[in-house]
Order: sequence, then structure tokens, then C-alpha cells
Amino acid sequence: MDSRQSPHIPITVFTGFLGAGKTSIILSLLPLLPKDYKVVLLKNEFGDVQVDSQLAKQSSLTAVSEILNGCMCCVLVGQMETALREIRDRYRPDRIIIECSGSAFPATLAFQIRELERQTNNDLRLDAIVTVIDAENFTGYEDTSPTAKMQASYSDIILINKHEHVDEHALDILIDNLNTLNLDTPKIKCNGRNGVDPNVLFGIDSKLFRDPIPKGIEDHHDEVKTLTAYRGFLPTCRNHEHHDRESCASHTEMDVDKGMFESALASLNKESVWRVKGFVRLDSAIWILNWAFGRYDLTLSKGDASFMQDASIRLTIMGDKYELSRKPIPVAVKKFCADLQVQVV
Repeated sequence: MDSRQSPHIPITVFTGFLGAGKTSIILSLLPLLPKDYKVVLLKNEFGDVQVDSQLAKQSSLTAVSEILNGCMCCVLVGQMETALREIRDRYRPDRIIIECSGSAFPATLAFQIRELERQTNNDLRLDAIVTVIDAENFTGYEDTSPTAKMQASYSDIILINKHEHVDEHALDILIDNLNTLNLDTPKIKCNGRNGVDPNVLFGIDSKLFRDPIPKGIEDHHDEVKTLTAYRGFLPTCRNHEHHDRESCASHTEMDVDKGMFESALASLNKESVWRVKGFVRLDSAIWILNWAFGRYDLTLSKGDASFMQDASIRLTIMGDKYELSRKPIPVAVKKFCADLQVQVV
């Protein structure tokens, strides 16, 4: 695992469908590494709401580099190559971890890293592709998502996350399905919030994608639609008859009612909405929301909150491309937005 004994910088690529828990697993690895072991995270996020990157910046990572509003495996190809070179030259880390967006099939990205191996005389080298599987929801989206199948099929290690939420029978069915897709790849159950031992993931020296990609395999599946939801400060006074509008404009409601917020989240339909990530003002503080398939976490944001100086809510809603592209938007999403008084932009 200790790349400081090696002249090259190993790169570990994490892939997995929306809400699988990639960021949580990456962050759980950090406390298990030597204190002077330098890790830089290169993260690809949907939309322009940097939720997971904000969480990562509150960790012991040496640095976090972000690529937003696109997918590294296709439209942002050049940015990824530039980012990896800049990370190498600026930080010279012991390891680079790349976290792909939930809709990415990492073949093209892996081939780019292979090309960088040649260009840098193996100074940058692909170590492993790790696919994170959501045990609770994989059998639900497996049938409708070619990407989810491709991610599981082309991987050095498959991590089974959230298995504690399913019974043994459901877990056996999941493993059978994964074996059908990829029999030879090791399948490892994560240890809840403690993730997995980094010694299992690091030092793999992947043999994947050294040969040209087989014909008929696509490098990207445009399955995910994203919506951005925003709410500014609401006026606390809605009756202007007793004074002028300008004077009451200074009296605004900054916080979001927590009960209303939780109720709105509970109303979402996980068949059409898969992830909701963003920031919300609760109890005079900024909280980071991570909602996936009906479960969510709220984490207090300790970083720079200037991007929320004029907002109570900033969210990215991700889900089925066909459902979220409908006009008008699905009833469940419309109700969610109406309950929170957010604008979809």
C-alpha cells in the first residue's frame, strides 16, 4: 500500500451508480492510512453544487480537485488529464483517488490513464478500478441501467455497501446477480461506516484496459437527468398594508423548517428520483444533505459558506432521464419543490 517505496504515483478509480456510497467509503479509508500518507481526491460532480467535495474538504485529504457539470469519461476528457498532471506537479501525493460520477463507465477514463502512463514513463499509473454496489437498491436499477451493469462488469474489486439493510436471502440474490455479470472479480462486503481495509484496495496493479475496448461497449450512458433547486430568503412579513414593502424586505426568513424539510424528503419517489444533494439552512447553520433512494444524512458544514450567503436551499436533484425530462415535471418532484418553496432552474 505504501507508494512512497515506489517511483510512481498510483491512481485508484472509484465508480458506482448514484447513491452507492463512494464518497463515504473513500473518506472512511483516510483514518486507516499513515498520518503522513498524502492522498489527493479528483472528484467529478453532477451539476454545480459541490456537496461531496465540501465533505471531502472537511477530511484529512491533502487536497480535493473538482470537475463539475459533465462526465470525465466523455465530455471532460481533457480536463481530467490536465487535472492529474497538475495534482502530480503541485502535490506529489502518495496516491490519487478519482471518484467518477454515478453515470460513468470508466473505460475511456482508464484508457486515458493508460495513455498518461506512457506519456509520463509510468510516473502516473492505474492501480485499480473499484466499483461500489448499493446492496439495497442494485437489483432495482440493474434492469433499467446499462451503466450499473457495465460498472460491475469491468472492475478489479466490487465493494458491496449497505448490505446491513438487506436480509441474507436478498444478499444471496445480489451476489448471484453480480457473479453472473462478473464471476472472477472479488466481492467484498463493507464494514458499515468503517468501510474497508485500504490494504485490500491499494496495490492491485490493475491489468484492466490495457487492450483496446471490445466493440459494442459504450463508454457512457446518458441515463441521468439533473435539476437544480434554489430558494432565497423568504419575507417573514406577507402583509404590506401596515408599512411599505421596502421596510419589510429587510425582515427575511433565512432558516428552513426542519419538520417541513423532512416531510418533503419523505414524499420523494425513489423510482424516478435517485439522489438529492446540496445545502440547506437549519437552526442558523448550513447543513450538507445527502439523500439516496429514501435514506439521507445531514452533516454540519464547517467550510466556507459564502455560496449560501443569499440562499436557504441549494440542491441538485438527480434521477431517471425520461421521468425528470417530462413536461410538466412528475407530481412527486413538483410537490417536493412546492413544499420547500424552491425554484427549479
